[in-house]
Amino acid sequence: MAAIEEQIRVLICQGTGGLASGAKEVELAFRAEFEKHGVDAKVGKRCTVVGTGCRGLCANDVLVDIVIPGQEAVTYDFVKAELVPQLVEEHILTGQVVEKKKAGPYYQKFLEKQMRVVFSRCGTIDAESLEDFLAHDGFVGIRKAVTMKPQEVIEEVKKSGLRGRGGGGFPTGVKWSFCAASPGTDKYLICNADEGDPGAFMDRSILEGDPYGLIEGMMIASYAIGAKNGYVYVRAEYPLAIKRLQKAIDVCYEKGFLGKNCLGLGFDFDLRIKAGAGAFVCGEETALMASIEGERGMPRPRPPFPAVRGLWTKPTNINNVETFANVSYIFYRGAEWFASIGTEGTKGTKIFALTGKIKHTGLVEVPAGITMREVIYDVCGGILNNRKFKAVQAGGPSGGCLPGEAIDAQVDYDSLIKAGAMMGSGGLVVMDETTCMVDIARFFLNFTRMESCGKCVPCRIGLKIMLDILERITEGKGHPGDIDLLQDMCFDIKKASLCGLGQTAPNPVLSTIRYFRHEYEAHIEHQRCPSNSCKSLLKFEVVEAACKKCGLCFKVCPVDAVRWEKGQLAVIDKDKCTRCTSCYDACRFMAIE
Repeated sequence: MAAIEEQIRVLICQGTGGLASGAKEVELAFRAEFEKHGVDAKVGKRCTVVGTGCRGLCANDVLVDIVIPGQEAVTYDFVKAELVPQLVEEHILTGQVVEKKKAGPYYQKFLEKQMRVVFSRCGTIDAESLEDFLAHDGFVGIRKAVTMKPQEVIEEVKKSGLRGRGGGGFPTGVKWSFCAASPGTDKYLICNADEGDPGAFMDRSILEGDPYGLIEGMMIASYAIGAKNGYVYVRAEYPLAIKRLQKAIDVCYEKGFLGKNCLGLGFDFDLRIKAGAGAFVCGEETALMASIEGERGMPRPRPPFPAVRGLWTKPTNINNVETFANVSYIFYRGAEWFASIGTEGTKGTKIFALTGKIKHTGLVEVPAGITMREVIYDVCGGILNNRKFKAVQAGGPSGGCLPGEAIDAQVDYDSLIKAGAMMGSGGLVVMDETTCMVDIARFFLNFTRMESCGKCVPCRIGLKIMLDILERITEGKGHPGDIDLLQDMCFDIKKASLCGLGQTAPNPVLSTIRYFRHEYEAHIEHQRCPSNSCKSLLKFEVVEAACKKCGLCFKVCPVDAVRWEKGQLAVIDKDKCTRCTSCYDACRFMAIE
């Protein structure tokens, strides 16, 4: 068989998003077409179909790359099985690119400012193939690490400047040194893959696209701190990630890469998966460990910290998926190389999950220090329907909302905290002028209230009272003094809660009051939603001065409550209107209030 690099390769994105969009059917169609046209006979065994991990632009799935040796790869998006015969006949058999079906210029723009390090193998290799992983630097990092003493490995990670990518941003090498210095030979290593932030799926994407890379990063950490046992705590809602990771672990045991005397390198490391039930609070370290031990996933006071008394009372180190995935590359290319990327306080790259009112949603990996404007406009194409950018929620449900004025803030740990948000796990929810910031605060607080374990009173009772107040305000029933009361409760809950969930849950409320206080005041004092978004406050009337007579509201109304003729103003029949907001969502000109 010809070498892999000489083969024609058809790379089909088969992450969860790709499979949901029909990637398996596309793969089967390619195989059927090859058989039908005798492609195997024509091009010998030089043509192969590869199921890869996600490449980030999930909204355009199914993404397919056709890679012919000596030529630049051509990417097709929105590929369906029906298109495959044309791609095979024209592109693969005759060399004619199907121009009309190629991904547009936006795809190159999407990749242009990205720096794909952790994601470099996702979308490129067969995620389930050990051979493919080995052909792309696989296990080079651990082989290099074991030539150093464990303390030297920790120093190398410190020198790189890597900070934990799970949210807190604590220096990884320093964290490792705490566990390494704890007495005892029974130590544990845990990978936190309990990714629960709404809209965030970067950890899932790494597990699905490069599971061996995670295993290698954990092997390096286990050697450094002296842990012989490891767990990957994955939420059960990630079945594909669990399946591929389990397969990778099984193969590693078969080949002697895991277990006794890993790779013949002189250290032992056993690794297993613990499937979590999907509780957001289990992202907190102590709750996660309780869940592994078979207890209810609830946090406990710290100290003692996990590095001293962790899983099964033994010293334990916990990092998340993206952190371990970065470790492998530090040992592939050196700490100096890693430290040369990013800003003074944040080294390397960061993966962000872009959702909300943005043109190209998905996952992007950019060097730390790039501005929010570059991420939103240059990488992701700007705001949907070319509306005005209003705010971005950074750091997940416990992060903060930054206003339009903060769009030139750098995306690194320190800059985001200074602006009133945080990096968190990397979720970015983009909002336009139709978004009500009071309602956004209500939405995120409702999420954290639902996910609270209820162990401590400030979190259990305090968040419920705050949510009641916010719901009243969005219904036009706010009271004078509600804003000050909310602020006081935010500070008290942050100070008195037991774990990170309660300590950070008030952040969306505080940041929206800080930057959008006038919207709270408009709701309370004038029973008006400035964004015309709160359903209870909508009048469902057409603003004549803003109406462009386009008829979009007429076309989407499910109950024919909108009367419209070409060139005429639309009129809403309030007797028929069900207040579903379809017309409001469809109008690009803010002409419905």
